Amino acid sequence: MSRVPENVESSLQSVVDALQHLIEVVAKLRSPDGGCPWDLEQTQQTLIPYIIEEAYETVHAIKSQDQNAIAEELGDLLLQVVLQAQVAQDSGHFSLKEVAQGIAEKLIRRHPHVFGEIEVDSVETVRENWEKIKAQEKGISPEEEQLLSAKLTRYTQSLTPLMAGTKISQKAAAVGFEWENIEGVWEKFEEELAEFKEALQTEDKQHQESELGDLFFTLINLARWYQLNPSDALDGTNQRFIQRLSVMENFADKPLQDYTLGELEMLWRKAKSKLNH
Repeated sequence: MSRVPENVESSLQSVVDALQHLIEVVAKLRSPDGGCPWDLEQTQQTLIPYIIEEAYETVHAIKSQDQNAIAEELGDLLLQVVLQAQVAQDSGHFSLKEVAQGIAEKLIRRHPHVFGEIEVDSVETVRENWEKIKAQEKGISPEEEQLLSAKLTRYTQSLTPLMAGTKISQKAAAVGFEWENIEGVWEKFEEELAEFKEALQTEDKQHQESELGDLFFTLINLARWYQLNPSDALDGTNQRFIQRLSVMENFADKPLQDYTLGELEMLWRKAKSKLNH
């Protein structure tokens, strides 16, 4: 690769310095000698919710196009990467160095048209090369890579459960794994609802969650048949609930927890009426 221009090199050095400072801050937080008790007790597993939370907040900031918010949320997301790497390093597994080197090497391998001699003539060709190289890296044959189950597995690894369920439902239907009519989907819903209710009569939480998952998946299929987006539908419900709760709090003359259930229901109906939904 060609030499980096001096002005670019200077800018890169300032970025490296900032990253080094962040790394040192996180290392101090994780230090047994004067570190933060909360940071010290964290594990790779306990930090999972924060990765998800920060990723969603970053997406929300990007959608808002508030550049200051985007920069702040990207910082919070970067913290999770650095913190995970520090936790792993403390356990003797890997460090941020391996993380950065690994992704840089992956990008070079998967862009032979930039870092190698291969020529491409379209974005689609770039995408095809990427997938071929990715399959080779994972030791998967082209035939295995094209299996429907392999494609659906990737959705469960890269999307939220609700979004993954929607994609899985769509792809399965596209190959003919589908009900003949909408009545069949409703029958399946009633069947899964009954099985969920039956599971609730037991004390087997795993079985209860399994049946709840089946019920959710059937709802996703119903949404697909009616050409509805379940993610948008749930997001809308979440937003409406918060809006109504906000209006309830405006009507209230004391904390909501001090009201009876009947009084809360009256406030809810009043808020719903004001918002007309």
